[in-house]
Amino acid sequence: MADRTDVVFVDGVRTPFGRAGEKGQYWNTRADDLVVKAMIELLERNPNVPKDRIDDVAIAATTQQGDQGLTLGRTAALLAGLPKSVPGFAIDRMCAGAMTSVTTLGSGIAFGAYDLAIAGGVEHMGRHPMGFGADPNPRFLSERLVGEDALNMGMTAERIHDRFPALTKERSDRYAMRSQQKTAAAYAAGKLQPDLVPVAIRSESGWGLATQDEGMRPETNMESLATLRTPFRPHGRVSAGNSSPLTDGATASLLASGDAVKEFGLQPKMRMVSFAFAGVEPEIMGIGPVPSTEKALRKAGLTIDDIGLFELNEAFAIQVLSLLDHFGIDDEDPRVNQWGGAIAVGHPLAASGVRLMIQLARQFEEHPEVRYGLTAMCVGLGQGGSVIWENPHYRG
Repeated sequence: MADRTDVVFVDGVRTPFGRAGEKGQYWNTRADDLVVKAMIELLERNPNVPKDRIDDVAIAATTQQGDQGLTLGRTAALLAGLPKSVPGFAIDRMCAGAMTSVTTLGSGIAFGAYDLAIAGGVEHMGRHPMGFGADPNPRFLSERLVGEDALNMGMTAERIHDRFPALTKERSDRYAMRSQQKTAAAYAAGKLQPDLVPVAIRSESGWGLATQDEGMRPETNMESLATLRTPFRPHGRVSAGNSSPLTDGATASLLASGDAVKEFGLQPKMRMVSFAFAGVEPEIMGIGPVPSTEKALRKAGLTIDDIGLFELNEAFAIQVLSLLDHFGIDDEDPRVNQWGGAIAVGHPLAASGVRLMIQLARQFEEHPEVRYGLTAMCVGLGQGGSVIWENPHYRG
C-alpha cells in the first residue's frame, strides 16, 4: 500500500437545515435545487479548481424518488453548471449516504482513478419521508430475519435503553439539552455560519432567505424535556426532545488527491486516514458506530485515545451515549461534538455525514494540538459508519 495517494478533504459547505413539513422553510423548494445550490457555492469558493477536471460527482439520497431521484450526481452536476464531460452517480446508505459518497470517491482517489471529486447528499424529508413508497420484502417478518421494530428508528433507540440500563432517560435528556446549548453558543460565536450557503425560499408571505438552521431550541431545559411524551412506547425514554428532528437540507464537499492539491494550490482541511462500515442487529441499529469505529481504528493502527475530536451524529441522544460508554468517554467530554449536533441542527438523513466533516475540519483549524479526529454515525437497518481524519494543522 506504499503507493497509495493521499485523500484530502479540501472544503465543504451546506445549506441551512430546515424543519421538514408544510411549515418548514423548504416546503416549496426542490430537493435537487438544495444540493445544486451547495455545489455551486463549493465551486465558487474554490476558483482554482477547473470544472472540467472534476472526475466524478456522488450525491446521496435515502428516498430516491421525485426530485430526489434520477441519478442525482449526474443531474446535479449538469444543473450546477459543470461541463457535460463530468460524470455523476447517486448513492444510498440511508443516514450514511453522504459519508459513503466521501469514502467511495476517496477510495477512487486513493486508487489513482480520480484527482478531484465532489461528494455530498440531500434529503427533503418533508417531500420524501424515509421509506415512503418502499415495499419491504415480506420475508423479513415472516421468516423473522428482523424484528418488527427494525424499520422504526424510534423503537430501535428504545431498545438500546432496554439493553443498557445505565443509559437512563435523564442522561439522554441532559445530553440533548447540552447539544442545544452548544449549538446556540457556536452560532453566537460565528462558528457555523462560514460554511452555510444562504438559500432563497418562497412561502405564503413571499420570498425570503434561509440563513440558519430552523430546528434549534436553545431554551430547552431538563424540566421541559421531562414532560415530553414518548411516542414509541408508553413510559418510554425516547422523545422528540432527545432525538434529531425530521429535516430538509443538503451538503457538498470537494475531495482531492495529494497531487491535485499541489497542482491547483489548494489548502487541505483534512486528510483521510481510514474508514469502516459495520453491521449490527437492525433492531438496535444505534450501536452501529461502535464496531465501525473499532474497525476504522484497527485499520489505522490507532486507539480511541488517539482521537482528539469527535463529531458523532446525534440521531438520538441514546445512540451517542452508547458509543461514549463503550469507549469509556464521559457524557460531557469536551472533545465530543463541541458545537452541538443533529439534536439541535437536524439530520437530513443522507446529507448529514458531510456536515460532521465540515464541522470537524473547522475544529481542526482551531486545535493544532489535535492530530486525529473521528466522524461517525449510526445507519438505519443496522449499520454504522466511521471515518478517521488527520489534522493538517497539527503542530505536535
